[in-house]
Formats: sequence, C-alpha cells, structure tokens
Amino acid sequence: MMTKVSGWAFGALLLPVMGTVGFAQVGLKNLNDSGVPSIQATKDPKDMSRAELMTTVKRLDADLFGAYNDCELEKFGWFFPEHLEFYHDQTGGGPMTREQLVAAIKHKVHRELVSIEVFPMKNYGALETGVHRLSHPGIDNDQGDAKFVQLWKYEGGTMWLTVVMSYDHNEPANEKR
Repeated sequence: MMTKVSGWAFGALLLPVMGTVGFAQVGLKNLNDSGVPSIQATKDPKDMSRAELMTTVKRLDADLFGAYNDCELEKFGWFFPEHLEFYHDQTGGGPMTREQLVAAIKHKVHRELVSIEVFPMKNYGALETGVHRLSHPGIDNDQGDAKFVQLWKYEGGTMWLTVVMSYDHNEPANEKR
C-alpha cells in the first residue's frame, strides 16, 4: 500500500485526462457573472456525437489538470462553479465553494490520466469516469492509482465541473501483487 502523504489524498480527488484538441472547440470566455473566467464549449453536448463529446471532455480534463499540475490555481478554479461537490474516500468531502477547493490545494501533486470513459447526461452535460495516477514529484515511492467520477454541466455555453468523486486509492495497477 502507498504511504499516506499530506496532499496526496486531496490530489487524488481531482480527476485526470490528458487530452487532445477535439471537434467541439473548448476555450476560455472572458468573465462569467461572478467575475471569474469560465470554460466555453462552442456546442451543446446534446448536439455532439459520442466522439465529439469524448474529445471535448478529454480536452477539458487535460486543461483542468494541466493547470493543476502546473500549480496555476487561479486557472484551475475557472473550471468550477461557485458551489460544487467534492468527495474523497480517504478524506471525506461534500458541498464546498470554488474558493475552498482552490485553497485546499496546498501540496504539489502530479496527476496522470490512466484511462477515461465519457457518457452523455441528457439535459445536463457529460459524465467522465476513469483511473488516474497521482504522485508527488521528486518522491519516487509515493504514487498511487485511484478511480474517479466527474460530472460536467453544460450551461449557457459553459462547461462546469460540478461534482467530483475520487475513490479506491491504491498502488499503481502495474505494481499490484
């Protein structure tokens, strides 16, 4: 089993997908109603093919975790609405604000996407599930895999990450006995 290291568990709750540019463009809008830049999707998920939806969510995930891995916490916060839900099997969780989530990221943790699946959620957006690997850069023996679920809401041209769940934290799959 992986040694518990402060910050690793929190990092595991954030979800990963190293993506590619897709069919539906994803870009930054200027500012939303609360004055925070938000993520723009140029097409409603209900009008996307499964391939377009997969590409769009992979891009969102890659941009989200690119900001996370680079400690660009302000940009990281842009992906979340003012109020969201975050759950973690080792640290708990529940409803919180964007500000609380961003403030909780105190230790640099690197996230690598291992696998991803994306499903349309009628009249909501998309459900992203998968496995991600989390590690502390510079600490060779501190990494582990975890499963994740992320719920993306499409609202007025913006994709928001409204619910995050990270669970089943363990050693990397290729190192299990």
